[in-house]
Amino acid sequence: MSVTTPLKTVFTEMDAAGLAAQEGRIAVLVAPDGAMDAMARRLDRLSRGALGRLVAGEAFGKAKPGSGHVIAYPAGLAAEAVQVVKLARRPSAEDARRAGAAIAGFNGSAPLTVLAAAQAKTAELVLGLLLRAYDFTEHRSPDPEAAPPNRSVTVVVRDAAKAEAEFVPLAAQIAGVFFTRDLTNEPANVLGTIEFAERLSALAELGLSVEVLEEDELERLGMRTLLAVGMGSESPSKVVVMQWRGGGDAAPLALVGKGVVFDSGGVSIKPAQGMEEMTMDMGGAGVVAGVMKTLALRKAPANVVGLVGLVENMLDGRAQRPGDVVRSMKGDTVEVINTDAEGRLVLADVLWYAQQRFEPRAIVDLATLTGAIVIALGHEKAGVFSNDDALATAFLAAAVAEGEGAWRMPLAPAYDRLLKSRIADMANVGGRPAGAVTAAQFLQRFVKDGLPWIHLDIAGVASLGKDSELAPRGATGWGVRALDRLIRDRFEG
Repeated sequence: MSVTTPLKTVFTEMDAAGLAAQEGRIAVLVAPDGAMDAMARRLDRLSRGALGRLVAGEAFGKAKPGSGHVIAYPAGLAAEAVQVVKLARRPSAEDARRAGAAIAGFNGSAPLTVLAAAQAKTAELVLGLLLRAYDFTEHRSPDPEAAPPNRSVTVVVRDAAKAEAEFVPLAAQIAGVFFTRDLTNEPANVLGTIEFAERLSALAELGLSVEVLEEDELERLGMRTLLAVGMGSESPSKVVVMQWRGGGDAAPLALVGKGVVFDSGGVSIKPAQGMEEMTMDMGGAGVVAGVMKTLALRKAPANVVGLVGLVENMLDGRAQRPGDVVRSMKGDTVEVINTDAEGRLVLADVLWYAQQRFEPRAIVDLATLTGAIVIALGHEKAGVFSNDDALATAFLAAAVAEGEGAWRMPLAPAYDRLLKSRIADMANVGGRPAGAVTAAQFLQRFVKDGLPWIHLDIAGVASLGKDSELAPRGATGWGVRALDRLIRDRFEG
């Protein structure tokens, strides 16, 4: 089982006098106007004014908040390098995270010490550092000639106990994000539906209630649209239900995730170029799993149920065909125009099951659902579709607070006509125009009237082809932190 662990973080108090003997690498924070705290002033004196000269230079003056500048082998210090990071004493959360990410890039094989005694947002700084330091190495052989990377960071603060307490909920978020990234990064021959369900079942050790519904039970329940997607695969389709009960008798929030462990497109086969990236098509299920892990680790006073439909969409003699008609658990019939629009078929049944069984107070689904959302929003923001203004506004505020890009997209009855079928209640696609919108309109048909609902199309943000501010190339874990904040803000107490 792949488990990427964050850098071990130790909060400690240190007298400025001990800096001369501190080995390894030291990151020090200096305000944009060049003002230094006691630790920075001590380093400046020990290094014979090297910090002061760097801060007075043009490069530091023009740099953005959160950027770092390195002094290698500074005189008067045992440290092999000092990184001077531009950051206000009372920075925004975004600037603090950016500074942490800069420090993550400074981490090497030597011990790392961050001097943050005067900072107001140390927890956010460490959050940025640990998120950016993530590295998925499960399938890479180590370089025998390279020194092993440093796996710990010492953070110097004024009050270690207070700093540790403030960091506890963020540490839970980091663990949830790393879990999501690991799941999303795994290749499909390692993480099939069976292995995915096993990793989620292991969350029971944290206090979650976890059950796995197998194909015979899914058939009995009438989840035929979900089962139709997996007919061409040797991997059995499953639904995993995770429950966290920390909020008394309140009705739960339901999170529903698309877990297509690999998507060839089925009979409507995808082009070969880029098909290897379809191992990330279970990103929605990965986010749901990461949120549930976060809630369990921080003992959230909320009731949340997470459901994921795990299938594989493969081409086989048994696979569903364009033109097939399948009946959903709800009872509506769907004409399958395109077998590559399979995620909405999975979600339709799981959404209905979640409502029938749990009667949630609100529901959020996540899926790497459409390429159309990437055309609309690129890789900067997820698409947010909702039937409830208050819930949508609360989520968008949570996403802004956590620095996770999101943008509300339209829903309207006029789009429904694009989903008309000649022979069934609806078609599973509506053509190229408004592709992300018609996908959301399709899902809305499986949400009961009056139930607050959000659909998050994360196709553009779940996995990236280049480094982002808080993640290396690959899976980002987008959505874990925003949903955790939404739950804290709206569904606890």
